[in-house]
Amino acid sequence: MRLIVAAASTSLLVLAAACGANGESASSAPQAQPGAPLETRPANNPDQQPAFAGQTRAPGVKTEQAMAHTVVASGLVHPWGLAALPDGRWLVTEKPGRLRLITAEGQIGAPVAGLPAVDARGQGGLLDVIVGPDFVRDRMIYWSYAEPRQGGNATSVARGRLSDDGSRVENVQVIFRALPVYDGDKHFGSSLAFDPTGHLFVTLGERSDKPMRPQAQDLGSHMGKTIRINADGSVPADNPFVGHAGARPEIWSLGHRNVQGVAIQPGTGAVWTIEHGTRGGDEVNIDKAGLNYGWPDAAYGVEYAGGRINAGATQAPGTEQPVYYWDPVIAPGGATFYQGAMFPGWNGNLLVAGLKEKHIARLVIQNDRVIGEERLLTDLGERIRDVAVAADGAVWAITDEQDGKLVRLAATQ
Repeated sequence: MRLIVAAASTSLLVLAAACGANGESASSAPQAQPGAPLETRPANNPDQQPAFAGQTRAPGVKTEQAMAHTVVASGLVHPWGLAALPDGRWLVTEKPGRLRLITAEGQIGAPVAGLPAVDARGQGGLLDVIVGPDFVRDRMIYWSYAEPRQGGNATSVARGRLSDDGSRVENVQVIFRALPVYDGDKHFGSSLAFDPTGHLFVTLGERSDKPMRPQAQDLGSHMGKTIRINADGSVPADNPFVGHAGARPEIWSLGHRNVQGVAIQPGTGAVWTIEHGTRGGDEVNIDKAGLNYGWPDAAYGVEYAGGRINAGATQAPGTEQPVYYWDPVIAPGGATFYQGAMFPGWNGNLLVAGLKEKHIARLVIQNDRVIGEERLLTDLGERIRDVAVAADGAVWAITDEQDGKLVRLAATQ
């Protein structure tokens, strides 16, 4: 390993360590031919069967192009969300409630002022952050967080103007508050993405506890839903449940457990979500308007403590099947589609952060199916929380650790 001192802020030591990522050599587009599955470990739920060929355990593929990762910054406390600014700097959230600006060279700024309070218990806190579609004009950024409320908490989304010097957010508005309030510390979601038409997608969990699970099927609750709103928080007139008696008009889809990743597919505008499942039940879904994705009535996996989920059904009438599921699980976080010049063979691939298995899963997509899978950043040895692609095509990631890292994965030749 080659250790390089980079830059330091007044409070955090920043290091850059260059290490081989996968040890590949030569260069050509990755091959995704039918072959042996990448995953060979025993399943978490050996009794469940996929609904169609290729729904799980995709063939392993390998990038022949040489690459290496660099730890650009360290000392972050459980970073959660990652977003690129047009000038090459990165917005990074820390779960305790801090938003920081980090340069591409690793200089970590002081916490950005002006954010509302968060409930940082358990899985709660400051969650995702994204740059608005008109940032160059209005400097608007958007973030999700567990908001403390009377009687408990719930996921909220706020927006504000990032000041010219990047030191604070101004004119903060809370544009969405999930309901109902619940006094818990799990399954807040929450990932954010704008589609090409400027609609904001917000993913939400069902709050985990068994009494809350049925709310994933309840259109009167935001819990366990994907939400679609306008940039100002208003409801698009063509949302699928607008005008339906008793339904929350912000709902786009239902029947989700805990979606922590959302990505808009280039070219199609399709919404792909990554659902953190139980043991044997992590899912990739194409998230379509008005559809029901099954939880908790139909789900892959078993309870963490063992035993079936409800009746143990993996299919149910009126519910959608995941495009792909992991068994055993990887505990997925954020996701993005790759577009870039650095790894041309990856264009159109879906990159998924893996927490439990400590890697980035590269999924080769063809005709809305996963036909190949590769594990990246396997030698970093840390929980990957979120992943993004820079303007030059390098892949950046953050690690969910007490000493969290900002990492760059790039071609070496």
